[in-house]
Amino acid sequence: MAVKIRLRRMGAKKNPFYRIVVADSRYPRDGRFIEEIGTYNPLTDPAEVKVDADAAKKWIANGAQPTDKVKALLKKNGVI
Repeated sequence: MAVKIRLRRMGAKKNPFYRIVVADSRYPRDGRFIEEIGTYNPLTDPAEVKVDADAAKKWIANGAQPTDKVKALLKKNGVI
């Protein structure tokens, strides 16, 4: 089972809001997930990111692979 840390799109049309979730890579983008560890709002200036750093570190230590965008967000917030 490949576990990924990725963005789950929420919000209305043309008004995106994302939740940072831990999910099995076989599940759909907005489908089932294991745990929610944060949020990302790209529409605010600057973009608002809230991440549970302890949970993110725990999942990465257990082998979860962050996607490219999530990895960049985690680096920007000093989690990685």
